[in-house]
Amino acid sequence: MRHPVVLLACLASCLPRTLAIFEDEAYHTDYHYALLGLPQPHSTFFHRPQAASKASLLYTLSEKLVLGAVNPKDGSLVWRQSLASSTISTPGFLRAGENEALVVSAVGGQVKAWDALDGKLAWGNDFADGDAADLEVIESGEAAETAGAKDSVALFGKDGHGTVRRLSGDTGKVVWEFQDKSGDIPFQVSSSASSIFLVTLHGAGRTGYKIRVTSLNPMTGKRTGQYTLSSDGDVAGPSSVLFVGANSAAPIIAWTDKSKKVLKVNFIGSNHITSLNIDNAGGEDITKIIIHAPHLIKSRPHFLAHYETVDGHWADVFHVDLAASSISKAYSLPRLAGKGVFSTSTQDANVYFTRITEAEIIIVSSASHGVLERSPVAMYEGNGEARYPIHAVSEVVAKPGASYAVRSAVLLSDGMWELVRNGEPSWTRPEALAGAVAAEWAELREEEDLARQLEVEGHQDVLSAYLHRLRRHIKDLEHFPGWLQALPTRILSGFTHDDSLPSDSRLHRDSFGFRKLVIIATERGRLFALDTGAQGRIVWSIEAADLAPEELWKVRGIFVDNAQGSISVKGAKGDALVVETVTGKVIHKLPAGSSPPLDSAAFVEGPAGKFIMDVYEDGHPGDIPSAQSPREKATVVVRGRDDVIRGLRFVGQGKVLQPATVWEFSPPTGARIGALTMRPPHDPVASIGRVLGDRSVLYKFLNPSLLLITTVDDALSTATVYLLDSITGDILYSTTHDDIDPSRPVSAAMSENWFVYSFWGDSSSKASGSMSKGFKLVVTELYESDMANDRGPLGSSGNYSSVRGSSAGADVGKPHVISQAFDIPEEIGGMTVTQTRQGITSRSILATLRASKAIVAIPKGMLDPRRPSGRDLTPSEKEEGLGKYAPSLGFNPEWVISHKREVVGTERIITSPALLESTSLVFAFGLDVFGTRVTPSLAFDILGKGFGKTQLLLTVVALGGGVVLLAPMASRLSA
Repeated sequence: MRHPVVLLACLASCLPRTLAIFEDEAYHTDYHYALLGLPQPHSTFFHRPQAASKASLLYTLSEKLVLGAVNPKDGSLVWRQSLASSTISTPGFLRAGENEALVVSAVGGQVKAWDALDGKLAWGNDFADGDAADLEVIESGEAAETAGAKDSVALFGKDGHGTVRRLSGDTGKVVWEFQDKSGDIPFQVSSSASSIFLVTLHGAGRTGYKIRVTSLNPMTGKRTGQYTLSSDGDVAGPSSVLFVGANSAAPIIAWTDKSKKVLKVNFIGSNHITSLNIDNAGGEDITKIIIHAPHLIKSRPHFLAHYETVDGHWADVFHVDLAASSISKAYSLPRLAGKGVFSTSTQDANVYFTRITEAEIIIVSSASHGVLERSPVAMYEGNGEARYPIHAVSEVVAKPGASYAVRSAVLLSDGMWELVRNGEPSWTRPEALAGAVAAEWAELREEEDLARQLEVEGHQDVLSAYLHRLRRHIKDLEHFPGWLQALPTRILSGFTHDDSLPSDSRLHRDSFGFRKLVIIATERGRLFALDTGAQGRIVWSIEAADLAPEELWKVRGIFVDNAQGSISVKGAKGDALVVETVTGKVIHKLPAGSSPPLDSAAFVEGPAGKFIMDVYEDGHPGDIPSAQSPREKATVVVRGRDDVIRGLRFVGQGKVLQPATVWEFSPPTGARIGALTMRPPHDPVASIGRVLGDRSVLYKFLNPSLLLITTVDDALSTATVYLLDSITGDILYSTTHDDIDPSRPVSAAMSENWFVYSFWGDSSSKASGSMSKGFKLVVTELYESDMANDRGPLGSSGNYSSVRGSSAGADVGKPHVISQAFDIPEEIGGMTVTQTRQGITSRSILATLRASKAIVAIPKGMLDPRRPSGRDLTPSEKEEGLGKYAPSLGFNPEWVISHKREVVGTERIITSPALLESTSLVFAFGLDVFGTRVTPSLAFDILGKGFGKTQLLLTVVALGGGVVLLAPMASRLSA
C-alpha cells in the first residue's frame, strides 16, 4: 500500500505552485474583518474631511491605537493607520478642527497630522520628553484668521514635569514651548477665544490634589496668570476630575464631592467654584457621572451632566452665563430604568443632546427640554445576553418642516459598533474581534455525531458493531425524502455555481470539509464562533470572562471536544468555561480564583481519551488521578518561571500520580528562551523517503517528538537554535547565529523532517566578506543518513526506531542535517505549515508580513536546502527537479493569499485539513481576522467554477443522440 501513496506524493509535488484554488474564487472563498478595535469615547467623532462637502466620515482612535475613518453609509473602512507600539501604554488622542482637512493624533511622544480624506501623513513630530497627556486644535478667533491649517497644542508629561507645545498646523514645527517644572501632574490643556490653559494636579499631602490652572498667551506661550482651586478634599487623582472643556466659549472644569451629591464646576479663567446639588430623588448610589459639552467656540455655552446608577440614569442640562460668570440648571431629563448614553452634536450655534436607551433615541435641544425627535430602536436584542449601549457619538441635522435627522454610532456592551439612522440599524462592525489572543478549529454536528457513533462501535465486538451500524444506516433513511427533495436544487446549483447557504439556519457540514467553526477568544473576555463556510459569519458571541475595565483576558488554551460537541477555555487566573460548540450555550463556568493561577494548559492523551492538564505558575502540573495518566512513556514538556524547560513523566502507584523530572534544558548563561516549536498534532507523512533523480532514496528522519527551542542572548546579539528529542531531552542539533537583532522575535515552524525559522541578522561584519544584512529565512532538513538508500547505523536493526537511541555510539540517534539560509525582503511575524488530510499534498509555509500587511504561502519546494551552490546542476539533480541555490528569496506576488487586502496586526496562523486532500483551511488572527483555503499542489480533486458542466452535459446528450441515430445505419451496414 505504500508505493501508490509514494507515487501520488511525487506526482503532487511536481504540480505548479499555485495557491488560490481558482482565480474566480478570490474574494469568495476567503473572508476578512478589517478592524480598528473598540473606539474610545474621547477620540471618536463625525467630521467633514472637506469644508465644501456636506458628507461626513466617522473617525476614531481605538483602544488598540489604530486610527481610522469609517464610511457612515455602509460601515466600510475608508483608511486606517496603526499607531501602536510596544513602548506605548497611553490611550492616545485624536482631534479635528472645524472645516479642517486634517485630523491630528497624539500617541506616546508622537504628534502627527493625517489627511482626513485618504489618511496620508501630512506631517509628524516626535518628542522624547514624555508621553502625550492631551491634545487640542486651537479654534480661537486668532487661529481662524490665520491662513493655512489650524495650529495644535499638545501637552506632554514625564516624572512630574509638563511641557505645552504649540505646533504649526501646516508643518508640525514647534511655534512655542512652555515648561512646567512645579512637580504637578500634567492633566489637560484647554483653550478659549483668548487664552490657552494648562490644567495640572497639585499634590496637597494626604488630603488629595488641588486643581491648578495656568493661563498662557496663545501667541507667545508666556504665562499670563495662574490660580489654584480648593479641590483637595474631593479630588483623589486624575480619575476624580470629570471634565475639562476646550474650544468653547465658556470652558469648564467639573468634579464632584466624594459622596457624589454635589457637582462642582469652575469656569476656566475664574477662580470661582459653583456648587450644584445633584437631584437624586431615588436615593440610589450614583456609580458614574459623565459631562457632555460642545467643542466649538461659536456654540452656546451649555453642558449636560449624565448620572448613572445600577438600575437607571438621568441627566441635568446647565447654562453658563458669560456676563455674570454664573452657571444655572436649565432643565432635567427624567430618570429611566436600564442603561443609556448621551451624545453631543452642534449645528451652527445650536447644541443638541441625543439620548440613546435600550428602547428609543430622543433628540433635545440644549435650549429647552422639549423633545425634538423620538425614534424607537430594536438593535439591542442580544442572543440571550444583556446588551446595552456603552457610549455613542451623534450627528443631528435640522430639516425643513421642524423635523430632525440623526445618526448615531453606538458601541454596545458586546463589542459591536453599530450605526443607527433615525432609529433603524444601518450597519454593524464587530470591533470586539480585534485583539484575538487564541483560536481553535471545531467540527460541525454531522461529523461530531458520526464520531460518537464510530466511537461506540469501536468498543463493541464485531457482531454488535455490525448491528449498530445497520441500525444507524436505517435511521439515516429518515433523511432520504428531504435529500431527494433537495436533489434538483443541488443539481441546479452545481450548474449555476450558487454558493448560498441552505434555507434553514442549521449549520451543515459540507461534502468537502470546507465548512467548520473557528472558536476565537479575545483579550476583552469574549468568545466568538465564526462559520468558515459562510465567509466568516459570526455564529454566536458570548461574554466568557468577567474583567475589570482595564483588565485583559489571558487565555491559556482553547480545547475543542468534537466527540462531545463542547469547547473548554482556560484562563490564567484559574477561570474556566465550557460551552456548546454549535450554540455557545454555557455548560459550566468557574470564576477567576477557582483554581491556582495557570502558566499553560495542554490536551494530553490518556487511557480514557484526551483530557486537559493544567500547568501552574511554578511550571509543574501537580498530582493527577491515575485514571488520567498519559499514555505509556509519554513526556509532558513544561516551561517554568526560571526559564528552564523540563520533561516530566508521571509516576507512582495507587490513585494519584506525581510528576517526576526526566530531563531539563537551561539556556546558556546570559541567554533567554525565545520560543518553543513542535510538529503539529495533525502532521501525516505520506512518504518516509525522498526519491532522488537516480531513483535512489534519502530516508527522512521522522521523529514525532521533536522540539525546537530558540534562545537569544541580548548582550552578545546571538540566537541559538536547539533541536531536542522531547522524550529523552537529548540535543540532536544546534546552531548559533551572530549579530542578530535581539529586539525582534525569532519565528519558527516545523513539519515532517524539516523546520524553518526567521530572524534579522547582520553578516556584513563576518570575516568572509559577505555584505548580507537584513531579514533571514533558514530552512533545515533532517535525514537518517547522508547517503542514499541508507537507514543509518541502526538500519539493519529489526525494531529500529529513530525515537530511541542506542549504546552503539553517541551520535547514533542524531540526524544528518542539511541547511540553507535565504535573504528575504521583510520581517515575518508568525509562521505555520499547511495541513492536509493525508499529507500527500506538498506543504507550504504560511507567514504574516508586517510591513506589507499581507499573508504569503511560500511553497516548501522553493526552500529546498539541497539546491547546489557555486556549481552547475548535475543530470541527476535536474531529473529530481532541483534548481540552483540563490541566496535572495523574493516573495512572489502569486504567493500572497490575502490578495490586495491589508491584513493588519495578524501574528498567529492556524490551519486545518479539509476532506479534500488538496485543500488546507487557513485562519489568521490578531488585530484583523482573515480566513481562506489554499491548495499548494493545485485543486487536483475538485472541479472549479470555470469548468463547463453545461457544455459537458450537452456534449454527452449530443453523443447519445448521435449513437441513437447512427445505430440503425450501423446495423444495416453490418447486415
